[in-house]
Amino acid sequence: MVEAIPPGRAMTYGGVAAAVGSRSSRGVGQVMAHAGSELPWWRVVRASGLAPQGHEQRALEQYRVEGTPLLWARTGTFRVDLTRASWWPDD
Repeated sequence: MVEAIPPGRAMTYGGVAAAVGSRSSRGVGQVMAHAGSELPWWRVVRASGLAPQGHEQRALEQYRVEGTPLLWARTGTFRVDLTRASWWPDD
């Protein structure tokens, strides 16, 4: 499912879980941790749109390359604009 997310788009961990018939967003994170960096991991974000914890800078680099819509706070923190970037398999 993660490999199917187009560049510049994103899904939440819960969204990925739902798309594969599960309710375990934590399980999605665990599977992705074992799959390694071969997956476009930066396209799966927390429900708030925040990048995967501990990987924010690497994710930001990918978001900029792909043109992913972002929202910026005055503090300089960012999150993916899920209103514009959300993707579902039948989109």
